[in-house]
Amino acid sequence: WKICFDMTCIFCDILDGKREGHFIYEDKDHVAFLDRYPIDDGHTLVIPRIHHEKITDMDSDNVGKIFSLVPKIAKAVLIGSGADAFSLAQNNGKAAKQIIPHVHIHIIPRYNKKGTVWTKRQIPSDDMLSELAAKIRSALI
Repeated sequence: WKICFDMTCIFCDILDGKREGHFIYEDKDHVAFLDRYPIDDGHTLVIPRIHHEKITDMDSDNVGKIFSLVPKIAKAVLIGSGADAFSLAQNNGKAAKQIIPHVHIHIIPRYNKKGTVWTKRQIPSDDMLSELAAKIRSALI
């Protein structure tokens, strides 16, 4: 399913197999994978396969389709990560702290024992990400 053609986009590189992605969900139009620099364990990104820089570049039907996936994926993230809750974020443009210029929805697991922090990031190993991705995939209903 090669739909993303932006040659400078990290997410398009992940979709094209040029970079590793720890996928937890795929369909013909969307994928979800673990964030490589997560705010917390299980931080997941849901993206469209077609490259759009901002959500305002998408038609309303496609915006609805990507957001309609969030409950299913978030539920799996909660089960697979053992989180107590989750936050959602969707940034558009540099001033909004959008780092990768490809539409993506953040599903950020939250843990009672850790509190809610937005800025502290960690870099887990590929083995840790692979193991967590497998747990979340197995929780998809």
